[in-house]
Amino acid sequence: MSLASSELILNPDGSIYHLNLLPEDIGETIITVGDPDRVKSVSKYFDTIEVKKGKREFVTHTGLLNGKRISVISTGIGTDNIDIVLNELDALVNIDLKQREIKLQKTPLDIVRIGTSGSLQAHIPVDSFLMSKYAIGFDSLLHYYRSENIQHTDIQEALILHTSWRQDMSRPYVVSFDNDLGLKLSSEMIYSGMTGTNVGFYGPQGRVLRLHITDESLNDKLASFDHNGLKITNLEMETAGIYGLSKLLGHRAVSLNCIIANRANGTFSENPKLAVDRLIKYTLEKLTS
Repeated sequence: MSLASSELILNPDGSIYHLNLLPEDIGETIITVGDPDRVKSVSKYFDTIEVKKGKREFVTHTGLLNGKRISVISTGIGTDNIDIVLNELDALVNIDLKQREIKLQKTPLDIVRIGTSGSLQAHIPVDSFLMSKYAIGFDSLLHYYRSENIQHTDIQEALILHTSWRQDMSRPYVVSFDNDLGLKLSSEMIYSGMTGTNVGFYGPQGRVLRLHITDESLNDKLASFDHNGLKITNLEMETAGIYGLSKLLGHRAVSLNCIIANRANGTFSENPKLAVDRLIKYTLEKLTS
């Protein structure tokens, strides 16, 4: 059945609406970054760059590194943008855009987030790297999709009980990374843990400037949560959405976090740009080795 033009929205040149991309513009390995300016910080290490496109906050470079075709795409901030990026990336490989029909043969993508994050645990220092084995979504994105089969309800229920989670806030959901892709990106220098994906940067992450927040002890409760040895290690704003939609759509996803702040110690990286560049080089070496 053909998808209606109101549901699958295309630009006049046939490209997907927000990303402004055609199917041939992307590789099957995708690196996502939040900041559009960080795209060139990744693609500068490519041997060649064949595609440079952008629209709004969504900038894409595609090229070759050691014979492997890789695309790096900026998502902007938040799981609302992740909803756009993941669905449109999937459409590029799994929907015939000209016929507006879903393909019978599906193409899985490898999706690796390179992002910045703040640690909740004192032992995870600034400038270190962390792989999110699990992500907790404090937003509501995954609740709009039939996703109960990929949620870790035991962890969710334990967290709700531990934090005395307010009923007027979105119910947390827990999803996991792709283990095979995680093994490829792992090393002794990578911490692992469970990442909290917040719906905002200030109040939702316990930051107070001029506005009072509803639960001043929430970060302490998150930091003290322990489910069979699994602790919440860090906070950011995209990972749970990436993991949830990737699993539902049949893609492999891993989030790599550069820890630029330690909330427990009140410290911040002296050179976050350098730390992120180290993570970029590490990721590219692992993906192409």
